[in-house]
Amino acid sequence: MLAPSPARRGEASPREPAGEFSLTAQAVIATSGGIGGNHELVRRMWPERLGRPPEQMLSGVPAHVDGRMLAIARAAGASEINGDRMWHYVEGIRNWDPVWPMHAIRIIPGPSALWFDAFGRLPGPLYPGFDTLGTLRHLRTTGRDHSWFVLTQKIIEKEFALSGSEQNPDTTSRSVRAVVRERLGHGPPSPVQAFMDHGEDFVVERSLPQLVHRMNALAGEDLIDHAALEAQIAARDRQVANAYAKDGQVTAIHGARAYFADKVTRVAAPHRILDPDAGPLIAVRLWTLTRKSLGGLQTDLGSRVLAPAGDPLPGLYAAGELAGFGGGGMHGYRALEGTFLGGCLFSGRIAGRAAAAATA
Repeated sequence: MLAPSPARRGEASPREPAGEFSLTAQAVIATSGGIGGNHELVRRMWPERLGRPPEQMLSGVPAHVDGRMLAIARAAGASEINGDRMWHYVEGIRNWDPVWPMHAIRIIPGPSALWFDAFGRLPGPLYPGFDTLGTLRHLRTTGRDHSWFVLTQKIIEKEFALSGSEQNPDTTSRSVRAVVRERLGHGPPSPVQAFMDHGEDFVVERSLPQLVHRMNALAGEDLIDHAALEAQIAARDRQVANAYAKDGQVTAIHGARAYFADKVTRVAAPHRILDPDAGPLIAVRLWTLTRKSLGGLQTDLGSRVLAPAGDPLPGLYAAGELAGFGGGGMHGYRALEGTFLGGCLFSGRIAGRAAAAATA
């Protein structure tokens, strides 16, 4: 275990433990990494390449994911590196039934929703589901912490899924028939419908003027100009029926539907956003959602934690997110989504074997 030295005992804060710490066991494997539940620490470690940190964020991890173990390990002499490597999402919405403070759910979108910052449409290729960190970097230049999806009922029925096993019947139903019923039945998937009914970040209206009015009311500022928004949507709508469409997002939609499974279950048929038959219109306010720390405790190939001079700390091992998924940042600055679990499993396996061998 990691324990306070007898010379200085005291309660450790979530940001920095009190006093000095020492290792009091033959082998310790530390795995409680991540800082996403501590927004103050996220802002302190925020990389300059992504602009100014948001003043308001949501938490995609529980409050206990607060970076405390990193601070404890530093006090024990560990080297922490690449702290500015982090992965946050930009499609966060407030959970209407939260489990922890500032609990966020991420929308996993299809390609059809129009994406606007606080003022206007995002430039290509910053479309839903394309480049998370590129979109985050752009949004940090707008002066506001939120952005918007604008879409139709037809799009939300086909394309919206929610992250988290409890929010996604595709992964919880254990039934192909249930998944098909959710995906091909009438209306959005039931968890999405619950957010439409109860979520404070959802606006549903039949007319664009009323939608814009409520978007501005929700933001607390008259940032969205109705005429400008309508012009941007109409310009996109004109491209839908054009076989030689020059709108990059419309081209991406056609490309996604070339894959039969996505065409049937995941990507809505191209249609005009302002088509009354596709309505009602829906706007979803989005926030930055904290999630993964890509840096952490520096380790060697045996998952031993290193001191700043490069020497291993006797008896201390680290694995998973605490070790930046291996080595203190093996994913670099732009990790590939879906590869994080592997780093946790392999670094944990290596640390376990090394600790067992050292204490045998």
